[in-house]
Amino acid sequence: MSTPTPRRGSPLLLLPIALIVIALALLFAWIGGWIGNKNVTPQKMINTAEAAGSPQPGFRRAHSKGICIAGSFAPTPAAAQLSTARVFTQAATPVLGRFSNPGNDPYSPDNKAAVRGMALQLKTDDGQEWRVAMNSFPFFASSTPEGFQAMNAAKLPDPATGKPDPEKMKTVLARYPEIQNFMAWSKTAPTPDSLANTRFNGVNAFFLTDAQGRQRAVRWSMRPHTPFVAADPEQLKSAARDYLAADLDRRLAAGPLQWDMVMQFAAPGDPIEDPSKAWPDTRPETTVGTLTLVRAAPQAAGPCRDLNFDPLILPTGIAASKDPVLHARSAVYSVSFNRREREISQGTAHTGSVR
Repeated sequence: MSTPTPRRGSPLLLLPIALIVIALALLFAWIGGWIGNKNVTPQKMINTAEAAGSPQPGFRRAHSKGICIAGSFAPTPAAAQLSTARVFTQAATPVLGRFSNPGNDPYSPDNKAAVRGMALQLKTDDGQEWRVAMNSFPFFASSTPEGFQAMNAAKLPDPATGKPDPEKMKTVLARYPEIQNFMAWSKTAPTPDSLANTRFNGVNAFFLTDAQGRQRAVRWSMRPHTPFVAADPEQLKSAARDYLAADLDRRLAAGPLQWDMVMQFAAPGDPIEDPSKAWPDTRPETTVGTLTLVRAAPQAAGPCRDLNFDPLILPTGIAASKDPVLHARSAVYSVSFNRREREISQGTAHTGSVR
């Protein structure tokens, strides 16, 4: 006996729509801080970032100092076998992006930037977008948003002393021991002497879906063609405040700069939802394309100024994992973006804001 076909207006046909609406409602509720862990909301995480320095209305709340970049992405033949994303079959895709320094001070000296960021927007000819947010560290500080928030809160100066309370950090490390691994890395990792020779890593996991519907868990990285050179610690002390931008301009004047995008594939048992744990270097890898940068511009009036590089803006063929840090990043970026846009519209942003 055949199964009856649901009629138009049938609850069975409406169920998928209802599920999508519920999922969106839950997402916006979390972004608004209305559900979930009330001790860690996107608003509180942004408040902590703001408290780490003097107010900077109109600027990003984290990675405030930046440089706009532009170029293109060209896929390798192997890329189309891994994902149906149009970016892997289109001959070349225009790229708009941003290099950045950590912290909320848009005027901070570059010699304070032990960590650097690369964010990209790729828009294909079918109207889809892929926004990528990467950093120069090989793994994230904490496995959860709660741990990251606790670490940042413990770094805030104590009102009584004007310095962070070391006992607070001890408590955080006892509760979130994985943070010690990140601190150890940050103390020993050599600093590249240029943005051009910096490797940028997407520490969160995503899934690539191929034409047969098969999914693979991956983490990606941008690996520079420019050979790595470690910055001299003594020269860094006397480096100009904006030496990274000056170096980038000099190199681009001599020709384009390139990075290969490499996908690393998870093996059974690898932590898909824990960005604080790197996957072994022995995992299979495939180069899926080359990023070519041809120009840079100050972000004050540059094309990247008003972009929110939300890592959950993904094309068909690439899907997010359930990594809680990844989803928290998206929500926090949204809160930061909305605050600075509101300050600009209200006229409270700094004059000449270099967002």
